[in-house]
Amino acid sequence: MRRYPLCVWLTLIGVLLGLLNVFLTPCLVVRAAGERVAIVEARPELPFSIHFIHSVQKTPVLENLEVHESRDGFTLLSTKYQSFGVGLPFLAEEGDFREEGDYYVFDHMDRHFRDLSLRTGVGTQLTLTVGSHEYRLFERYAPGTRIDLAIMPFYRGILGL
Repeated sequence: MRRYPLCVWLTLIGVLLGLLNVFLTPCLVVRAAGERVAIVEARPELPFSIHFIHSVQKTPVLENLEVHESRDGFTLLSTKYQSFGVGLPFLAEEGDFREEGDYYVFDHMDRHFRDLSLRTGVGTQLTLTVGSHEYRLFERYAPGTRIDLAIMPFYRGILGL
């Protein structure tokens, strides 16, 4: 049996530990219709937003979220919308309310979600923005398609587990 120098073993161990670190890195994974739409490293406080046209009010809604600092879910930071109605925040204890031009804004909402499931809808124009990349989900998926957002290790996001 051939003996390898210590530096070869240390290099091999270093490469394996590096690969393990990459494969276990938490990622924001977006899936729809059985396919991966996006996979992005889930850095703590990574901002992203969900934009849609409210199905009842027919006005735009923008929800600003971020990856929770522990990288185990998401935090809803604020919501911006044009009209009051079903499914839109309005209670004082839900955050700090203000008017901004033609919009109402709820800041400091601090709502936590382990994962999120959305659906495309007729005329809702569901769009996800992560960093500088915009995913116009309503153009790619039929109405009623479930869109899942979750934090998971990179290997699970790649393998679809």
